[in-house]
Amino acid sequence: MLEKIFDEEELLGLIVRDRYTSAGVTFFTDDDATQQVAFMKHPAGKEILPHVHNSVKREVFFTSEVLIMKSGILRVDFYSSSKVYLQSRTLYAGDVILLAGGGHGFFVIEEIEMIEVKQGPYLGEMDKVRFSAVDVTNINLK
Repeated sequence: MLEKIFDEEELLGLIVRDRYTSAGVTFFTDDDATQQVAFMKHPAGKEILPHVHNSVKREVFFTSEVLIMKSGILRVDFYSSSKVYLQSRTLYAGDVILLAGGGHGFFVIEEIEMIEVKQGPYLGEMDKVRFSAVDVTNINLK
């Protein structure tokens, strides 16, 4: 229900499946990660106190993305930072993925609706380097 995908020591992705559950607050990312992802489950009547976030200067050198699958089926292909294909995973409605490092590509298996969250500002084509996908049609997906 929770899977971390690595290329040696580099975290490439973190998948939280739709059926994941845990009481309270569970953070899946380390405190020093530039994108924080957590699961929260609270009973009715639980109060979360109002708060504001302090102005804190942060340095972010790479963009990470969180995708929230609303519907459909999506194949995610993971690549190393040097653009070498490593492995693939399939996402379904309700799944959430953090794309934290390396490279990635997608293939829509069944029409999808998803929400993407990432750091800004977005710099257009200066923000990424595109490269050719590897043919993974005969790869055994997890």
